Amino acid sequence: MNIHEYQAKQLLKEFGAPVAEGVAVLDAAEAKAAAESLPGPLYVVKAQIHAGGRGKGKFKEPAAGEKGGVRLSKSPEDAAAQVKAMLGHTLVTKQTGPEGKVVNRIYIEDGADIDRELYLSVLVDRASAKVAFIASTEGGMDIEEVAESTPDKIVTVPIDPLGGLTDADAAKICDALKLEGDAKADGMALMPILYKAFVEKDMDMLEINPLIVMTNGRLRVLDAKMSFDANAEYRHPELESLRDETEEDPSERRAAEHELSYVKLDGNIGCMVNGAGLAMSTMDIIKHYGAEPANFLDVGGGATKERVTEAFKIITSDPGVEGILVNIFGGIMRCDVIAEGVLAAVKETGLSVPLVVRLEGTNVDLGKQIINESDLDVIAANDLDDAAQKIVAAVQG
Repeated sequence: MNIHEYQAKQLLKEFGAPVAEGVAVLDAAEAKAAAESLPGPLYVVKAQIHAGGRGKGKFKEPAAGEKGGVRLSKSPEDAAAQVKAMLGHTLVTKQTGPEGKVVNRIYIEDGADIDRELYLSVLVDRASAKVAFIASTEGGMDIEEVAESTPDKIVTVPIDPLGGLTDADAAKICDALKLEGDAKADGMALMPILYKAFVEKDMDMLEINPLIVMTNGRLRVLDAKMSFDANAEYRHPELESLRDETEEDPSERRAAEHELSYVKLDGNIGCMVNGAGLAMSTMDIIKHYGAEPANFLDVGGGATKERVTEAFKIITSDPGVEGILVNIFGGIMRCDVIAEGVLAAVKETGLSVPLVVRLEGTNVDLGKQIINESDLDVIAANDLDDAAQKIVAAVQG
């Protein structure tokens, strides 16, 4: 689960991190009063969407103006005008894709006098199998660009899970950020706060870009992005109120309600499989034969007929899907259950695109018999290579 910047900052503030005062606005009529409640005289007006690159983004609608999704204002009146210009319009950034995201919330924040911009994040590092801090003096930029052009400016500090963050760890991170004086003192206090928040809230990622050194020599969290481990959501009912369902793909949300793993992609061949590894292999071979997968959908090892039917409905609800490949290796998941679910879904949805089914494993003969004896137009495949070639050929005409 992801949350908005203003929500992440409020959470960090509760742990004791230095953040500016700010007010979230959902209605343009509230904007002027919200800005007037802040110290000023500089106000930062930020579009709130679950995507980075807002400052460099562009709005689709001319009414929103040519400025990006992060704007400076020198009066409450101008801040209110910027809120009115952005609210309800579609912002396109590098991370949203060409379709963009509609801005339904704006954050008006007190401005800051910036001396330096730094990058800092906390995440689970696969290489060390530990929580790690990623630090760079090149804040305010895409960290991927920094990693490619100047990798020596990125420092990774893994944290021992048994001992937790030590003073030596914090000092190493501060040194990587070239903090001195008051800024280093603030950094030594901030690192344990971030580690505590990350661990206690079961985060996947906490990114601060930029973390700034102000002209008075103090640190401030200027932007914050958080995501949380979906497997730990049951431990954090307090986070549920932070969910913004308008930022989530409706099909992905529907899939989660039925315990399905679904991610929408940009291709034209829908995939239904059981197991993440098999899903990746299926998508790879589709690309190998010159087409693109439309989704990642894993029905899991214990799927029921009803769950398979729902999975099929989710795939077919995507208007970009021009063909479907069902690739099931039955271990715990029985091939006859998949076959029954597929046929039930085909009948219920009135399928109008080519469908290729490849079954192997537990009850495979029964599964194939169910499909072959049906009166539905289903293309059978013997193996994954055969299945991929058949669905690509069917889609490409």
